[in-house]
Amino acid sequence: MRTIPTINLVATGLRIKTLMKENGYNVKTIAYLLGTSSQAVYRWLRGETLPTIDNMVFLAGIFSTTVDEILVLDYVRVTA
Repeated sequence: MRTIPTINLVATGLRIKTLMKENGYNVKTIAYLLGTSSQAVYRWLRGETLPTIDNMVFLAGIFSTTVDEILVLDYVRVTA
């Protein structure tokens, strides 16, 4: 039996929300900087979806962190 990582969407959304607050960004500004809609950013914050990988890298840059520090992982046991 081994474990594999999975992304916890809700916890990752909360992490993005925390980083936004710590860095003085609001939803409208993030949406503008990324060229996306505010609705898309709200979906990330609610844990419904994730940013695309290029947007995730951009977020890491503006938050002065890494993608690994943004993503919250859970581990699932699998047999194979």
